[in-house]
Amino acid sequence: MTAPPSDDDVLYRAWASGDTAAGGQLVDRHLRRLARFFANKVRSAPDAEELVAETFEICARKLGDWSGAGSFRAYLLGVGHNVLRNYLRSKVRNGREIDPETDHIAALGPSPVTLVGDHREQRLLLEGLRRIPIEHQLVLELSHFEEMSRSEIAAVLGIPEGTVASRTRRAHELLATALGELAGAPELLRSTLHGLGDWAAALRARLAAGDVHAAPRR
Repeated sequence: MTAPPSDDDVLYRAWASGDTAAGGQLVDRHLRRLARFFANKVRSAPDAEELVAETFEICARKLGDWSGAGSFRAYLLGVGHNVLRNYLRSKVRNGREIDPETDHIAALGPSPVTLVGDHREQRLLLEGLRRIPIEHQLVLELSHFEEMSRSEIAAVLGIPEGTVASRTRRAHELLATALGELAGAPELLRSTLHGLGDWAAALRARLAAGDVHAAPRR
């Protein structure tokens, strides 16, 4: 049985048919989602805003490119993923480009556009995510913050679902190591790891409220 069209499907088809108001509604529906996708991964608020705008501009130039297969949010974040990779590859670390497969966001230095955490466990989790390879960070954030299925994550990252599963397992291992290096106190590490799902859920609620800012320079 064919699934009924979602609101995104209807708005996208109308936009592709020339209804700019529908396009504006679709952008508004996903603006915050795209903003949090780039948060914790870029160095400045203007950079994040430019990447959000570039992603929507690409979608507008390629209207009709999304066939309706899968979800629009996966298609949109897939475009955003390519925009992010191009942005990161324009950066230089020790005389070479940043490689999203092996390098981490913390390599870009302090003062990124970041996410806000109320508790020390949340702040530790966000910093830990920044210290694992970018493609592994993305797998965890898409899963925990966007609550995406394995198939949706595969569509965003352009990899097989089996690779998503193996990369997720490896990402959790790398995150645990990073948290261990950052925690300082054993009890903080334990409370973060044991309550990982709860801390991620709390952060997801903050993200849904758009609680993203440019961190002050240290």
